[in-house]
Amino acid sequence: MVDAMALILLVEDDRIITAALSRALTDAGHAVRPVGRAGDALRIVTEERPDLVILDLGLPDIDGTDALRMMRSVSDVPVIVATARRSEADIISLLGAGADDYVTKPFSGDHILARINAVLRRSRTTATAQPHVITVGELTINPRQRKAVLGGQQLQLTRREFDVLAYLAERVGQVISRRELMNEVWNQARIGEEQTIDVHISWLRRKLGETAAQPRFLHTVRGVGVMMVDPQ
Repeated sequence: MVDAMALILLVEDDRIITAALSRALTDAGHAVRPVGRAGDALRIVTEERPDLVILDLGLPDIDGTDALRMMRSVSDVPVIVATARRSEADIISLLGAGADDYVTKPFSGDHILARINAVLRRSRTTATAQPHVITVGELTINPRQRKAVLGGQQLQLTRREFDVLAYLAERVGQVISRRELMNEVWNQARIGEEQTIDVHISWLRRKLGETAAQPRFLHTVRGVGVMMVDPQ
């Protein structure tokens, strides 16, 4: 069971899967808003502001990855993608498009509920955190507003990129392991999936105007983890 009921937008065009998932989510105490088309989902995201979206990629009107990008352009709602795609390249593409997490089909009701609870815990913890501003050199991060500004320019970050950046910035000078980031930012400990961290660090470096060979803010400590430093 979850700590509080959530309004979950379920975007799935298979009626059998929709019925089974809706029943599992309702039994767990959630309110479910099922739709079968991406266009309807985009409207509901902006008008009804759900707490979380479960997004199937095989939709009849818009490719699921394109729908995810559209959703990200209008909302910061947490999104869990349900996909039959299992390759690392596909998963990296989904994370890059703005997914907070993913499940590969087939999956059980208990599995999706565990993922939902983890994502909602992180989302709600961030939303209720005390407002403060973190400054590291020319980088300013406002966790309450979920904004990061570098040299006067606001960075365009995905939800997960922002979470990783804020976690590291709150711990300047500390070496943070990939396992710690997976546990504390993802609220999960998926063995063998720490490469997801490397992907997000790489994207962050690009947006911070640095490279692994010439780091400014994010310094890799080989065999240990990554450390945020003040370049000034």
